[in-house]
Amino acid sequence: FTHILYMIIQAALLIPLTMTLTVHLLFLLFSSGAGAQNGWGVTYNPTSICAVKGSTVNMSCTYTYPSDHSVMKAYWSKELPVQTGVDPPELLNYTDYRGRVQYLGDKHHNDTLRLQNVTEKDQIKYYFRFITDKPGGKYTGAGGVDLKVTGLQVEVPERVMEGGNITLTCNTTCSLTVTPTFTWYRGGGRLSSSTDQLHLQPVSREDAGRYHCSVMDQNSPEVTLNVRYGPKSVSVSISPPGYVVEGSSVNLTCSSDANPPVQNYTWYKVGGDSPVGSGHRYSALQNGSYYCVAQNEYGSQKSAAVTVKDGPKNISASISPSGEIVEGSSVTLTCSSDADPPVNCTWFKGTSSVVKGKTYTLKVSSVDSGGYRCRCSNGYIEKYSAAVSLNVLCPPRNISLSVSASDEILGGSSFTLTCHSDANPPVQNYTWFKDGGDSPVGSGHSYSPLQSGSYYCEAQNEYGSQKSAGVTVSVKGLQSVVLIAVLGVVVGCLLVVIAVLCLRYVCDRKMLHTMNINTDDTWLPSLNGVSSSRPIWAEENIYSNMTVTATTSDTSPLDPDPSHQDDVQYASVVPRTANNPWNARRSAVTASACGTDGEVRSACIQHRHDDMVEMSEGGGAQYASVRFTSADSLYRPAVSTLDDDSVIYSNMT
Repeated sequence: FTHILYMIIQAALLIPLTMTLTVHLLFLLFSSGAGAQNGWGVTYNPTSICAVKGSTVNMSCTYTYPSDHSVMKAYWSKELPVQTGVDPPELLNYTDYRGRVQYLGDKHHNDTLRLQNVTEKDQIKYYFRFITDKPGGKYTGAGGVDLKVTGLQVEVPERVMEGGNITLTCNTTCSLTVTPTFTWYRGGGRLSSSTDQLHLQPVSREDAGRYHCSVMDQNSPEVTLNVRYGPKSVSVSISPPGYVVEGSSVNLTCSSDANPPVQNYTWYKVGGDSPVGSGHRYSALQNGSYYCVAQNEYGSQKSAAVTVKDGPKNISASISPSGEIVEGSSVTLTCSSDADPPVNCTWFKGTSSVVKGKTYTLKVSSVDSGGYRCRCSNGYIEKYSAAVSLNVLCPPRNISLSVSASDEILGGSSFTLTCHSDANPPVQNYTWFKDGGDSPVGSGHSYSPLQSGSYYCEAQNEYGSQKSAGVTVSVKGLQSVVLIAVLGVVVGCLLVVIAVLCLRYVCDRKMLHTMNINTDDTWLPSLNGVSSSRPIWAEENIYSNMTVTATTSDTSPLDPDPSHQDDVQYASVVPRTANNPWNARRSAVTASACGTDGEVRSACIQHRHDDMVEMSEGGGAQYASVRFTSADSLYRPAVSTLDDDSVIYSNMT
């Protein structure tokens, strides 16, 4: 029973469904020209198309209709009629199809829909519909053309090892309707394959890169082929290249080509089994040969060894021979360096380069004196030695004179001559000469001439001497200066003489006043002309100066007493000793005696001087004759007393 009930219910449900399908089937038969017996029909070729995104698709069909009909309109639509009397919209009415749809056909029995730049949104069925000039003459071809749009995608293996065989495939999501020609590219270069597969057998690290495929000018996205391999092309670079300088280091860098990158770098020194360092870089402090080993998960490789050499060090400079170096001798400068290999050296004087090479030999002159040092270089590193001093000994040279004048003095000018020279050691002696003379006129670095003329200097050290050129100077007013100096000396001497005379005169007067005159020892001449036997210089009292004042005339009788004879006064008497005779000229004296006895009481003396007679202090009269009168008025004949020096009357007033 249950089974019968189930069959009844199922039949009841199938009746409505069957009726619906029958209605739709009748509609389709009519639309598709199922009544072909009536001449209506549409045939699609092909009914399914697989196109590449971005390409152009052509969908074609053929159609038939009764011969008494004429086609008025034909178009394509993506919809079927939903009810009688309502036309489905054509593609040209859709915004996203404008500009991409084109109808190609003869409006008789053939038609083609051309759709450009297809996209995924264009994946749908497309139907052809035409309308004739008769009532009810509308027909839509059932079934349509099913369009599928696919992209291009390159398929690569996930892990690619160098040395293996791989295949790259240009894939689509559907089978392309038209068998296309494939084009493969790596980077910007076109490859030789023309199918949807690219075979790399065997693959190498050079095959790594970006690939894409192309169909009908449509390109796939690029994909990267990552080829994995162990370290390749391992090498070591040196900075600075190849030389170690004392107190510094050389940087060694290990480079390699590996995928994935090298994870471990290990450094070794040739001749040793143990590593000396690790890492991408290593600082070498000693000379020797070094290499590195690069390693990743796919393998390892060792680099070639590089050699680190000693750069310039212990640079020193020396001079040979040592000791004193005299101008004209030969000298060799030598530059020494500890370097492997040998380096190139250059000699410098100060900051100027003079010669290249480790040795420098020259015949020295004074201009070669100075500091020298050498610079050694291996092309990458250079180092200087300490400076050495070359001291060239030489005699004076380049002797010259300079003249400087001072302000005028006493109408003339004073000049200073200075001698200049180049010498090593410095000049020890400067000697000055005047042209025309053999004897030096001065010495020292400077000289001030007192006379006009041409002067030169001679400079001398222990290695020789040299004379300068002469310089002529004119000393103005020299005669006036000399004359003034001479007059000054003469005037000074005269003043000294006058002062001495005045002092002597004062002393003589003082002595005359204090002298006690003794007349007993006076020599008197005899009447008969016989001189006294007493020596003329025996007397101690000599009267050299006498001043006489007379109160009466020469003929007046005299008082026999000398104390009463006021007419003769002796104002001054200067005594002379016998051993110092009076050197003045003697005056001529004429004496006459009056009386008969031997005692002179009075005398007449005539006294004449050749020189000027000095005035006495006491009176204004001068007496040329003096009369002595005795008490008995005796007169005696005149006797010459020129030779009698016992009493000399030189001046009487």
